[in-house]
Amino acid sequence: MPLETLPILDFSRLNAGAEEAAQFREDLRRAMHEVGFIYLSGHGIPQELTDSLLDVSRRFFALPEEQKLAVENVHSPQFRGYTRVGGELTAGAIDWREQLDFAVEREARDPRADGADYWRLEGPNQWPQQLPEMQDIVTQWMEQLSEISLALLRSLALSLGAPEESFDEAFATKAFPVLKIVRYPGESDPEPKQGVGAHRDGGVLTLLLVEPGKGGLQVEHDGQWIDAPQVPGTFVVNIGEMLELATNGYLKATLHRVISPLRGTDRISIPFFYNPSLDARMPQIALKPEFQDAARGLSVDPTNSPILDTYGDNALRYRLRAHPNVAAAHYADLLEQN
Repeated sequence: MPLETLPILDFSRLNAGAEEAAQFREDLRRAMHEVGFIYLSGHGIPQELTDSLLDVSRRFFALPEEQKLAVENVHSPQFRGYTRVGGELTAGAIDWREQLDFAVEREARDPRADGADYWRLEGPNQWPQQLPEMQDIVTQWMEQLSEISLALLRSLALSLGAPEESFDEAFATKAFPVLKIVRYPGESDPEPKQGVGAHRDGGVLTLLLVEPGKGGLQVEHDGQWIDAPQVPGTFVVNIGEMLELATNGYLKATLHRVISPLRGTDRISIPFFYNPSLDARMPQIALKPEFQDAARGLSVDPTNSPILDTYGDNALRYRLRAHPNVAAAHYADLLEQN
């Protein structure tokens, strides 16, 4: 039978005894092999924190344009801050959305001293002065979702026949999580328009919060696009290319896209990307023989760009391609080399 909706898995089963936890891990492995996407319920994130994040996101996008542009990403060599509508590209086409980008807060590094160009992505966030509470809310959110993400990675490692801590070294001290707060203004009328073009996520795991009652996300499965509307109390979780790389394609990084809402409406979407240290190379997981036989190798990237071994190389390449204005302002030296 064709797949009609994404599988729903209850995260709380990991704490419901050894047998239930083992079955959760098995269900997770199967879903991420066959589909690459799930709905995750029972995650334990307080509803008050979810409500606060959605509320402060709405209030940011309601600010006057000049206040949003005060934290525009062109001011940040780390690609942090506000991106105006039409300011990001996917597969060379314009995404009809505005957004805020955050990552883990660290000191900016000297590109002349630190060797690899990707270290230039480390640095501070830009926080809107009009919403001082946003920093605490976003920080709490990223910390709690990082804990869930690591538990999911450990579950996947065990389910594949590998040691539970197989992925820990890549994330232990210098994980590089990223959060986007996105608003899609309605552009479909009623012909569907691109909110975000078809792509695979370039990191490891994505946990997506969608505003209640909203749709637009579509996931490719067996050549068909499956609608993935918001399901109350869940995150949409999917595999990124670096986890596909670690399992020789056994776990599936799946194409997905976002359709712009109808004109006169909009949609808030908050994806969290759990990524390793910028200098991390994802470990190659020794799969059980029956899983190794079912490994498909790597997916074909829609832009024909190969997945690179080091996460930071992938991250920098994606940002330079997606934000040409920031690249021109802060990475002219790299652009001249290419």
